[in-house]
Amino acid sequence: MAQVDVYNWQGEKSGKMDLPDMLFAAKVSPGVVHEALVAQEGNSRVRIAQTKGRHEVRGGGRKPWKQKGTGRARHGSRRSPIWTGGGVTFGPHATRNFAKKINKRTKRKALCMVLTDKLNGERFVVVDAYDVKESKTSEVSAMRDRMPGKGRKMLVLTTKDDASIAYGARNLDDTIVIGAKNINVRDLLKYEYVLASKQAVEELVSQFSN
Repeated sequence: MAQVDVYNWQGEKSGKMDLPDMLFAAKVSPGVVHEALVAQEGNSRVRIAQTKGRHEVRGGGRKPWKQKGTGRARHGSRRSPIWTGGGVTFGPHATRNFAKKINKRTKRKALCMVLTDKLNGERFVVVDAYDVKESKTSEVSAMRDRMPGKGRKMLVLTTKDDASIAYGARNLDDTIVIGAKNINVRDLLKYEYVLASKQAVEELVSQFSN
């Protein structure tokens, strides 16, 4: 079973915590992590770009000029893509589907691999509890300066009882707060360090042991 140092609110080591091998002792495979990341990015992608084809452009129902005798090229509609204001050929459409399927087992494996990498690189930081009294940004910022990962991007894992640190950290640069149950590969990769209370770690383990 893996172990991690536990810090108090003053940034001092206060003990160790056992971590289950199922989450923190996985064999890392970059290909699996990449597959999970691509799937998450594709499934959360918002389709905004939308162009109109020649059948969607307004107007142009009448032939611009007669077929013969004018000395000009033959045209049947002003909606043609070669006309200004005409339709767009092979343009993006909001109906395009970027979703990608990924097995739950593969997705979980990727998450365990990233957590294992964080732990092995000493970038998984655990505190006894979030001792935030006034929900002030300055208070959380001072705590961050006392912990490993000062000045680096940090992901803070919380439970439903940790509203104080969520409020205090929301204005900090390079810091994001998410619930332990909502942990995902993309956020773990985006933020170099992970900070979690013992309660958040227990909730994380409980979530993925089912």
